[in-house]
Amino acid sequence: VFPSLAQAQASVANEVYQELGQPSVFLFCPTEYCSSLCSPSPRQSCYLLTIGQELLPGIGIIWTGPKVVSQELSATLLEEVEGVLRRPPVIWDNLYANDYDCRRVFLGPYTGRAPGLVPRLHGLLLNPNCELQANFIPVHTLGSWFRSELGSGAQPDLAGTETAAALGDSQGPQEGCYSPQEALELALCDWVAEINQQALERGR
Repeated sequence: VFPSLAQAQASVANEVYQELGQPSVFLFCPTEYCSSLCSPSPRQSCYLLTIGQELLPGIGIIWTGPKVVSQELSATLLEEVEGVLRRPPVIWDNLYANDYDCRRVFLGPYTGRAPGLVPRLHGLLLNPNCELQANFIPVHTLGSWFRSELGSGAQPDLAGTETAAALGDSQGPQEGCYSPQEALELALCDWVAEINQQALERGR
């Protein structure tokens, strides 16, 4: 029925999106969802070019960066992807994901993301450690990073601002100047306080 996989996927996604009344949040994960999966590159991928052209503009497209687990995200790469997809991507950030190797747990601060990324994003999802308790520092420092992005002049929508307020402690790093080390120290202080509070509530 369809001349390509991309056209088939876009057609089905568009139909579901319209059947649901075009909801404000509707995400599509392409088969080529990072640069390393694109053939030969994001800019020259027939698949991605078709997805960008055929998918209705209200549908968000998920992207993980240069790799499935990207150590760094740059504004230059996001600009290239935005041009191909004809919309800013939704970053599905696998920085802390450990479902592929549960012998590892990632407890460091949110890092490797260049300043000024927020205006290039339609959204950001953090894929956490499988162990719930191990995600205090990742989520807390993500909040600090996002708060610093707001202070640097990034202007996300109202929902993004509300999300930022819900992430991390109100005593975050100075706006517009994100320091992973400072964010880590703040997260550790709040985590110890949280652990102590839980201990007191259990009567220990």
